[in-house]
Amino acid sequence: MNILAWIVLGLIAGAIAKAIYPGHQGGGILGTILLGIIGAFVGGSLGVFFSTGTLALAAPTLSITGVIVAVLGAIVAVFLWNLLTRRSAL
Repeated sequence: MNILAWIVLGLIAGAIAKAIYPGHQGGGILGTILLGIIGAFVGGSLGVFFSTGTLALAAPTLSITGVIVAVLGAIVAVFLWNLLTRRSAL
C-alpha cells in the first residue's frame, strides 16, 4: 500500500511542481508522476538530513507537510531535469 501512496503523492507533487515552476516542461502524465516520486524521495531525504543530520533514503507521508516536502523536492527534480535536457542555442 505504501507504493500506491507514493504514486498518489508523486502525482500530486509533480503536478503542483510543474504548475509552480516557470516555463514549459514536457513529459506528460508519466513524466509528472516520475518527477513527483523522485521529488518526494529527494524532499523526504533532505527533510531527514536536516532534522537528524544523517542522509537516508526516505519518502514523506501522505499528509499536508508530506505534500509540501514532496512538492519542494519535485521542484528541485524539475529544475535538475531541465538542466539535464536543456538544448544549447548555437
